[in-house]
Amino acid sequence: MTDSLELVIITGMSGAGKTVAVQSFEDLGYYCIDNMPPTLLPTFWQLMKESGKITKIALVIDLRSREFFQELENIISNMANTQFVTTRILFLEADDEALVSRYKETRRSHPLALNGRTLDGITKERKVLADIRSRAQMIINTSDLTPRQLRAKLTEAFKTEEYTPFHIEILSFGFKYGAPIDADIVIDVRFLPNPYYIDELRPLTGKDQVVYDYVMKQPESQEFYRKFMDLIEFCLPGYKKEGKPSVTIAIGCTGGQHRSVALAERIGNQLKNDRYTVNISHRDYLKK
Repeated sequence: MTDSLELVIITGMSGAGKTVAVQSFEDLGYYCIDNMPPTLLPTFWQLMKESGKITKIALVIDLRSREFFQELENIISNMANTQFVTTRILFLEADDEALVSRYKETRRSHPLALNGRTLDGITKERKVLADIRSRAQMIINTSDLTPRQLRAKLTEAFKTEEYTPFHIEILSFGFKYGAPIDADIVIDVRFLPNPYYIDELRPLTGKDQVVYDYVMKQPESQEFYRKFMDLIEFCLPGYKKEGKPSVTIAIGCTGGQHRSVALAERIGNQLKNDRYTVNISHRDYLKK
């Protein structure tokens, strides 16, 4: 059983950035639920308390649950800051002009203005949310914030010691099994000399020292490594600046056994030495 559960309730004006916020909390390691009816909260807490496996939760509650919304304050009052649950309310808002502009851009109807003016719906919503806004521990006006700036603001406010803001996945693979669909950067190293054609190296992989040395001692490998590292070291700060939580770099050879494995190991370890958080994995190196 867990000693304490941290709950963040994400609420606020429609169009003020709740979708960006919940994505940010997912990146921060929170268990996120979108649009949970407030009346289900006590049952949900009891399940969390009994499981003890989840310690950080972010819930989005907005006007899609408006038939339950009036009950939210009483439920929070009964549960907030108990021995088990520490509750914080994050309220997102924006100026009328910004909200109207966003609705025009998306061509969506405001949930309270289905048959009227968008501005009328915004005005009604402000009145409905006034009480919960007054109880919020954090209020963010997103009128002049880009999604990246909002993510950065939330990350700074809610990150914990174990949070890793940016990490790199280095993945080796074999083209014969298909290229990975989740990679940000894919590089083909099938032009390098292939250890497969050396009988004593064929049953081994790039994680074996003799194969690693063979691959990395080739002049082509050395030149490729220098140029590719220059490219990666140039790109990574840009990915971080744009707010990406991670980058996956996939290195492929024919079977994913030798060349790609050796290069993934070297590139990954060099990036670790450069003080990046790196995970090295080999998708196909044990396939025959």
